[in-house]
Amino acid sequence: MPEASSSSLSLDAWLVRLERQHPVSIDLGLERVARVGRRMGLFDAPLATRLVTVAGTNGKGSTVAMLEALAQAHGLSTATYTSPHLLRYNERLRLDGQEADDATLIRGFERVEEARLAGEPISLTYFEAGTLGALWSIAERRPDLAILEVGLGGRLDAVNILDADVGVVTTVAQDHAVFLGTDLEGIGREKAGILRAGRPAVLGSTVLPASVREVADALGAEVHALGERFHRVGEAKAWEWQGLDVSGCPVRLKELPDPGLPLDNAATALQALALAGVSLDEVACRRALAAVTLPGRMQWLGNWCLDVGHNPHAAGYLAARLAERPCAGRRIGLLGMLADKDADGVIEALAGTLDAWVAVGLDGERSRSADDLAATLEAHGQRVLYRAVSPTSGAEWLADELGEDDEALVCGSFFTVAEVLAWWESRLRRRGHDEIRNA
Repeated sequence: MPEASSSSLSLDAWLVRLERQHPVSIDLGLERVARVGRRMGLFDAPLATRLVTVAGTNGKGSTVAMLEALAQAHGLSTATYTSPHLLRYNERLRLDGQEADDATLIRGFERVEEARLAGEPISLTYFEAGTLGALWSIAERRPDLAILEVGLGGRLDAVNILDADVGVVTTVAQDHAVFLGTDLEGIGREKAGILRAGRPAVLGSTVLPASVREVADALGAEVHALGERFHRVGEAKAWEWQGLDVSGCPVRLKELPDPGLPLDNAATALQALALAGVSLDEVACRRALAAVTLPGRMQWLGNWCLDVGHNPHAAGYLAARLAERPCAGRRIGLLGMLADKDADGVIEALAGTLDAWVAVGLDGERSRSADDLAATLEAHGQRVLYRAVSPTSGAEWLADELGEDDEALVCGSFFTVAEVLAWWESRLRRRGHDEIRNA
């Protein structure tokens, strides 16, 4: 049966097509994607008035979300591109704080397809095609601020075809070892690959590998490091930010609220926005940080907490935040992880915070079974209450097991959180329908 014309494809059909058109799902390098970007005219004019690119092992999503909220609170038009998504592909591209509609995404994919076939055909991965489509959609609007989140690494990631006005590196830890290796200095160099000569580099952690600073210094980038040129003072209840504006003048913001996200990332977002030329208003900053939300990051749904943390560094932050929150009953973890992730490190980080576990399996080429995960949990002296073939079946079992004072933590993978979040929404819809029928 002949393939449908690209002009008649739905968004779901486009996504299936993009998944199939390249021989491997991850193919790091900029040559192919830059050639198509050039054909699309993405280098002919700036994407936005200011462009901020955010790289890092953990904290990228939080930093992007707070940058977006802070910019909008100051009256700026915004566009953000992030990955992966939880429930809908549309989540990846946000225009003025709203998810892009299907039509916008499809137009971007059509433009990418037209460009990659204009001359010698160029093969693109799913992520590369999606990135180019998003960049084209952003360029069509020319917002005041565009914020791009690196998908993997930095130096060879598709978003790095464009030169950022401000480059941000949040944290560096081990993750994606198959592609980035296990040497933190090498990983740091890859993350720092988004930085540009003579432009501000915001370093959002006090424990980055030396290689990040070495790359920045070699480029002659203007380094703004947490604990050096900007500071976060105090704890979540009422903290203070001290930094520099684009002219190098000191700025101080007091009595800032807890955004429910890492404060180091909040401080980093504030410094990046200031270096993008925004004059920070204390009231606007308070308003933005008090209201910011990010699905899948310390997201509470009743007595369920959902967090996509999937490496030891992220698990350590999650454990610290949970320790600040007393639980009258049991705290049970629902854990599903991919086979190439450090399950031992994640379990060690969370072990003292949880009373028992539900191990769930994940499907796909990088799958890890519930039995394998349960064995790892038990090897660390953890109590496993149940093994489920999927996050959905694990959530169904756990929903019946939880007492009134108990809490559930869902973590270990974007896939685990996405599936449980979809289950939760379906559960709410079922309850709503039952209430209507019984009314």
